[in-house]
Amino acid sequence: MATNVTRRQFFIAGATAGAAAAAFGQGPTVIRRSPAKPVVVSSANGNRFKNGGDMTGVEKAWSLIAQGSDVLDAVIAGVNIVELDPLDDSVGYGGLPNAEGIVQLDSSCMHGPRKRAGAVASIEGVRTPSLVAKAVMDYTDHHLLVGRGAQEFARNMGFKIEDDLNTANSREKWLEWKRRTDPSHYLDPKTRAEAGYRVALQMVAEGKIDREHLYGTINCDGVSPRGEICGVTTTSGLAWKIPGRVGDSPILGAGLYVDGDVGAAGSTGRGEANLYNLCSFVIVDNMRRGMHPKDAAMDALRRVKANTIEKRLLNTSGNPNFGLNFYVVNAAGEYAGASMYPSHYAVCTEHGAQTLETEALLQGKPEG
Repeated sequence: MATNVTRRQFFIAGATAGAAAAAFGQGPTVIRRSPAKPVVVSSANGNRFKNGGDMTGVEKAWSLIAQGSDVLDAVIAGVNIVELDPLDDSVGYGGLPNAEGIVQLDSSCMHGPRKRAGAVASIEGVRTPSLVAKAVMDYTDHHLLVGRGAQEFARNMGFKIEDDLNTANSREKWLEWKRRTDPSHYLDPKTRAEAGYRVALQMVAEGKIDREHLYGTINCDGVSPRGEICGVTTTSGLAWKIPGRVGDSPILGAGLYVDGDVGAAGSTGRGEANLYNLCSFVIVDNMRRGMHPKDAAMDALRRVKANTIEKRLLNTSGNPNFGLNFYVVNAAGEYAGASMYPSHYAVCTEHGAQTLETEALLQGKPEG
């Protein structure tokens, strides 16, 4: 007996069949944008430094998002506070310099709705590399400019170029590191590098350097009430690094990754470990497949742990002897902070800014 099907029933049936085909025949399901809880997530220094003002980085970013500002403009305004604050010697002005005493900065940014990105690496003389990274995104067809070329681009875009971004604090710490290592006594580059890192750890143990500032960095990611997602990462990089060394911060998929339909992830800590595993991309891809931000980040940390096999990178327990933190948010406004060892992260919602404990893969702390 024939069944009469109305036009409405026909389209509902077709839509249902299409959804089923997408779920079972065409790979992972993409999380669709929907109304979200506005939130800003960052590394802990995003809720510590104020550069003489009355708002921290996450507070500034959230307030701008709440006022309807573009999310990327908001999170960059947040990290600008930290970049410009001389009290944070892991980012921007006054960041700990390289082995030659020169401050070299890296940054990247990604705009989820526009599917655009920009980055700079080893740039000198500009206090706010995050803004230069955004200019790369806005005014070029490129994703990454480096070194002198990045500086010349910044100059042409009207950024002030300074001869030296050291503060009295960063220069004093560099001189102390230089005095202890005395590189002229070491002709072998490998020995020089080992000695430099050993002295840096000694200075951490003595409280002369914040352990979190040995690698530096601030990552900040935000979601608007409309589910728009953007992120930025900016750093002065590894303290006393070989000139020209670039870590994970300006590399898309490592120090930062944003998918406007899924979420964002960024990192601080040992950049080389993150670069090898491209963890920010892995985390966002995990969320694409339905993982909660915390689970997505913990999976990436387990990957790093499994891939860390060099003896020099392991502690006496055979675990990674370094810190690595991830800051994650999805399109629904759910967030998490995860780390190799116990640490902290910052978040700001309609309830205000908080500094929270991360979910840690391992207990204790790196040896050194």
